[in-house]
Amino acid sequence: MTIEDARSVTRPVKHGAILVLILAAGAAAALLASLFIGSVNVSPPDVLAVLGGHGNALDRTLVLDLRLPRTLAAFSTGALLGLAGALMQVLLRNPLADPYVLGVSGGAATGALIALLAGLGTTAATGTAFAGALVSTLIVFVLAHGRGSWAPTRLLLTGIVMAAGWGAVVSLLLALSPDATLRSMLFWMMGDLAYRSAWQLPLIVMLAALLFAMPFARTLNVLARGELPARALGVPVQAVNIGIYLMASLITAVAVVEAGTIGFVGLIVPHMIRLTGGADHRLVLPGAALGGGLLLTVADMVARSVAAPRALPVGVITAAIGVPLFLYLLLRTRTLK
Repeated sequence: MTIEDARSVTRPVKHGAILVLILAAGAAAALLASLFIGSVNVSPPDVLAVLGGHGNALDRTLVLDLRLPRTLAAFSTGALLGLAGALMQVLLRNPLADPYVLGVSGGAATGALIALLAGLGTTAATGTAFAGALVSTLIVFVLAHGRGSWAPTRLLLTGIVMAAGWGAVVSLLLALSPDATLRSMLFWMMGDLAYRSAWQLPLIVMLAALLFAMPFARTLNVLARGELPARALGVPVQAVNIGIYLMASLITAVAVVEAGTIGFVGLIVPHMIRLTGGADHRLVLPGAALGGGLLLTVADMVARSVAAPRALPVGVITAAIGVPLFLYLLLRTRTLK
């Protein structure tokens, strides 16, 4: 936990609540805008007519069959990544922890690709992605643990090495994949919502994870300050760590199966929420979910429209946003050892 995080705990809850309301309004606006912005624009009145049960056949197909499912998938996937990043930053007491940087996304992607290449379907891919995420997190957990605590530098180096290792395995799997499916798999690995499975699963998992995590927000506040203070206050640290570990791995796996490996959402969104709204997890958790959903919805809009009629992988857009912000966060965290 950084000095900035410790100071932000004292900020009024009201300030953070206002931020969450602003994010909710922004997310609602982005969801609506995503329905009429794309390679073929549909006017807002036509979109409203379709949502009201009217409109012509072409508009109904564009809005209800194509854009609405993709928009909901983008929002729920972004919310999952934001929530996973917030949980991992508590688990490892490091503001630079996220599923992508620590190799969890790579482990999940490897598991999902193995299932898809074996023809097992998306349901099995979710299970194998979960297993891959668990394995990756466990390896980082063990190797990054120094003498009694996690050393941030060791943690980041271990995560980077794990991500590189999973990347090599993914490259091998892609080299062995049939030519007929290679292009779709490459786009999926770059982060793409065009080959999404079903938006219902990530949305349900996101809501369930948020409802499950919210009652433990105060416990997360204590745990974020360190294991020793948490144990002194009676927090069952080991049980809470295992719970965070399992939940973060599961929701990362669901996000990866839905949209591939999308980086930086789980890193920058929770950190920005803490910097602007405070470190109280009663607000960080919903704020990270809303912020992640908002970011990925906007990124998907840009990916669909900036080079129309060609659609870009959404991971390219999030990387363009995330790389400079990540470098900025590194400059702010020089106190990490």
